[in-house]
This record gives sequence, C-alpha cells and structure tokens, in this order.
Amino acid sequence: MAKGESGRIVLEVDPELKKTLYSILAMEQKTLKDWFVDKAHKHIDEKKNELIKSFSKVKNEV
Repeated sequence: MAKGESGRIVLEVDPELKKTLYSILAMEQKTLKDWFVDKAHKHIDEKKNELIKSFSKVKNEV
C-alpha cells in the first residue's frame, strides 16, 4: 500500500473481522480511530523501549 503524507490510513480487512470489531467497539463506546490511536501509541512505546535496550546493548559491546 502507498504511504502518503496525509493523516489517513486506509486498510482492507475481512468483512467479518470489521463487523465484529465495530460491534465490540460500539459496546465499549469507542470509535475505531480511538481504538487504533490507543493501540498505536502503546505499540510505539513498547518498541521504543526495546530499541533503546538494544542500542544500549550494542553500545556496551563496542
């Protein structure tokens, strides 16, 4: 998929997955955007810490 400069993210997923996800999010009173942004921030924070640890490890080996 193309990566543009806008803030839009377009995904094609299985229709059943989409339906189920939207149903669950509706029960939780969340939007897909809210859910995605939350998951994205958590994933970035987790990977940032892993990267920092791996850089520190490499720095100590040099």
